[in-house]
Amino acid sequence: MFNVLSGIWALLIGIVLIMLGNGMHFTLIGLRGGIEGFSATELAIITSGYFVGFLSGARFTPSLIRRVGHVRVFAALGSFMSAGLISFPLLTEPWAWTVLRLLIGFCMSGVYVTAESWLNDASTNETRGKVLSAYMISQTVGIIGAQGLLNLGDPATSVLFIGASILVSISFAPILLTVSRAPTTDVTRPMPLRALFSGSPLGTIGIFLLGSVYATQSGMGAVFGSLIGMTAAEISLFIAMLFAGALVLQYPIGWISDRVDRRLVIFAVSVIGAISCLFGWIAGGGIVALLIAAFLAGGMTTPLYALFLAHTNDFLSAEDMPAASGGLVFTFGLGAIIGPLVTGWAMQGAGPFTFWLVLSLSFAAIALYALYRMTQRSALPASQTDSYIGVVPTTSPVAVEAASAWAVEQAEAQTQDEVKPNDGEDEAETGTRQQSPA
Repeated sequence: MFNVLSGIWALLIGIVLIMLGNGMHFTLIGLRGGIEGFSATELAIITSGYFVGFLSGARFTPSLIRRVGHVRVFAALGSFMSAGLISFPLLTEPWAWTVLRLLIGFCMSGVYVTAESWLNDASTNETRGKVLSAYMISQTVGIIGAQGLLNLGDPATSVLFIGASILVSISFAPILLTVSRAPTTDVTRPMPLRALFSGSPLGTIGIFLLGSVYATQSGMGAVFGSLIGMTAAEISLFIAMLFAGALVLQYPIGWISDRVDRRLVIFAVSVIGAISCLFGWIAGGGIVALLIAAFLAGGMTTPLYALFLAHTNDFLSAEDMPAASGGLVFTFGLGAIIGPLVTGWAMQGAGPFTFWLVLSLSFAAIALYALYRMTQRSALPASQTDSYIGVVPTTSPVAVEAASAWAVEQAEAQTQDEVKPNDGEDEAETGTRQQSPA
């Protein structure tokens, strides 16, 4: 592992710094928005603006890179993002914040595409899994660390926004000063939604609902805390627990999913998520109960993202996986745009604790649909499924495609090892992939 990290340490440091800045700004929106008197609906629109920009960035950044190169695109997006972060306290109007969030979402998505292209180019077939795992951990650690930095200043002033801008600005230095050559960036055009649904109904519907859950947690969590009167320190701890749960529970859930029917794992994880959010709704304003609910809800959300990707790949041919990955990222983004809008409207009309109720209902919908899909066909044997890798929802299609390719390689290698003693018996099994809907 040390040899793997020695070649990508600068990229990982840059990613951690970017996530520190971006993670601070996500929570700051809710904190400062509450101070400015923005309504839950206004903050929901501001939150959705980020994901509109994120989807646009994933779509257009590859063509920008092909026209002017990785370094120029990376530097330009970083500059715009830094400028956007420092502009929030200067333009404290909902419409201005929505535009700034759209800009930052676009830039952040482009930064991911560029950085992940470099990471993918720096890895080999043997190291790709470890490189991607290190990248995912770096992202999550950065977001969690950002919540601690929020306690170093007053959200009513410009200090924390300036700090986030500085972190993003300096994050590009280790990356741009160490990357020697520009890799190829080819993001496959996303699979049409109809074809994606035909290939994996559960993957398509599930990841759309999960996009709503993730965006509500990450974007509206601080809004919820502000509306119920949490202190800034309590809100930052609350958001940190959402991502800490993901960091702790990702591996054990993935390990289980490689050994049993993934639909059953999706159902169980969704049920736990629904119950934990229901607990948060019933518990009232007790901070300990809210932290427990956040840890469990966040701990179910991120693994579900990787589960849907792996489950969809299980029922597709290897050549269809890149397009399917792009389609799933796009579908997730659509859910991420709609989720905060629905939650903000509900919180505005029925009170801040509706935050938990909407999340619980979304998890329950995923669980019920997974249960329904299990009645439509028999389980796929574990020997015919791809390996699970802990992809996080903040990645671009570049990392998702790379993770899918790695999962196929691992599954094929494992299958070849298992059939080797049989001197080629059942050879057809080693290369066969199911094509029927999940």
